[in-house]
Amino acid sequence: MFPREPIFHSGDPEKIWQKFCGFLDLSLKEFMEIQEELLMEQIELVAGSPLGKKIMNGHKPKSIKEFRQQVPLTTYEDYAPYIGEQQEDSMAAKAEIWAHTSGRGGKFKWVPYTERGLERQADCILADLILATAEKRGDVRIREGSRFLFILAPRPYFSGIASWIFAERYGLKVIPPPALSEQLTFQDRIKTGFQMAMRDGMDSVGAVATVLIKVGESFSQSSQGMKLSPALLHPKIIFRLLRGYLRSKAAGRAMLPKDLWSVKGLSCGGTDASIYKKKLEYFWGKTPHEIYGITETGVVAMQSWLKQGLIFYPYLDFFEFIPEAEWRKSKENKAYKPATVLMDELEVGKIYEIVATNFYGMPFLRYRPGDLIKITSLEEEGSGIKIPQFTFHARGDDLINLYSIVMLDERTIWEALNNTNVSYEDWSVRKEIQKDIPVLSFYLEPKQATQANVLERLLNEQLQTISPLYKEAIGEVETNPVKVTLLGAGSFQQYYEKMQAAGVDLAHLKPPHMSASDTVIQGLLQCSEDKIAEGAGEH
Repeated sequence: MFPREPIFHSGDPEKIWQKFCGFLDLSLKEFMEIQEELLMEQIELVAGSPLGKKIMNGHKPKSIKEFRQQVPLTTYEDYAPYIGEQQEDSMAAKAEIWAHTSGRGGKFKWVPYTERGLERQADCILADLILATAEKRGDVRIREGSRFLFILAPRPYFSGIASWIFAERYGLKVIPPPALSEQLTFQDRIKTGFQMAMRDGMDSVGAVATVLIKVGESFSQSSQGMKLSPALLHPKIIFRLLRGYLRSKAAGRAMLPKDLWSVKGLSCGGTDASIYKKKLEYFWGKTPHEIYGITETGVVAMQSWLKQGLIFYPYLDFFEFIPEAEWRKSKENKAYKPATVLMDELEVGKIYEIVATNFYGMPFLRYRPGDLIKITSLEEEGSGIKIPQFTFHARGDDLINLYSIVMLDERTIWEALNNTNVSYEDWSVRKEIQKDIPVLSFYLEPKQATQANVLERLLNEQLQTISPLYKEAIGEVETNPVKVTLLGAGSFQQYYEKMQAAGVDLAHLKPPHMSASDTVIQGLLQCSEDKIAEGAGEH
């Protein structure tokens, strides 16, 4: 399905770097010239298709200016009648594969990838792996046969498609092998992957940060009284454990993943890698390398070898940006049409909503995925990279509006939680009205003895430290809006298992961190009651 890539298989590091990571040498002017050329090619490709005519209102723009004036901003609902059931008759080009991602109400959003789009996407995800393992410009540390532990969702999620690309197109040894991985539950995939890595080793890792953190914690907690199960009775595993034990003893601490494996890189998707950066470095001995993408757009950006801000990738989508003030107007008034700016108009410190237009005959034009980013710099200090950098800020639809003064995002709340130094299994937060007063209601499963009122005070203090607008909001009402409900040990795991048994899609197995529904919260509270009763019955 995925033909071998000749330049990577040549093993020539200079050619490999230039093909896959050469975009980092572009000036901003060159970046935008590539974007314009590919956009005009895309307009030519899609203008005559039924879907293209529908989205562009019958226009065929002759310039970027006309494109931005004539084509409306879109969301998935604009495309669902044409591709939502994997239809191809209205598209400009045949779909090579279909990926899906989770939408609202448990429905999938199906996304077609054309042959050219998939090929460029493959190049992009290999660039990420090269940069995750590199320590300087031109440093190529992966080769055909490199062992890559890959713990992400299976096909038809794009992460699962990526695992097949790594194996078939680039000849990497993916752990667990894609065919085996797709037969396993997510938790069994983690267990099997690490058992295989214990025996045969691994060169790099691809996973969400929370998985790598939990693995690190489990090693730290279990290594003190580790017993060799039959699965571990293999000479290679015994040697690895012995070496890891000696390393941890020399360091005077419990055994950690970095004692067992000297990985070249950690490639982390999701929005939490930067939050857990220090913990990941402690457990794994490597700074995580972040990649940011959306199924509808493919990879949007990745970090360089310096692992600072996220850097835009020019070859998959044309980028526009809705300034925060315009985004707020569009949130308040659905009929309002927000203005956009281009990459050479971005300002450091400002927040924008991303707007993306696919290339290569793929369907999405002026598409709003709903993500907000914050521009951190216009170039990267220390690398000579001249492309703007950013951090993921928030999902535009997951912000909690408190007192109409502050919009709290997941990143801010996560940071505040971690700064309390209270160890927890998982959490969910939403705004509730209690006795006619809005409160910031946390549902949290602690790992240690914790008092709710103490955690309420700590969270309030941390939120004031992190967010000046939150502090201003608190000053207006002169009260602590944080309310904490502590859940019984094992509540989140039991919720996960119940959802899994009910056949719920992978993306909805865990309660969302932000603004969970009444049904989800009630289910979580029921699991907590069950676990508390179960614990009481054992005494």
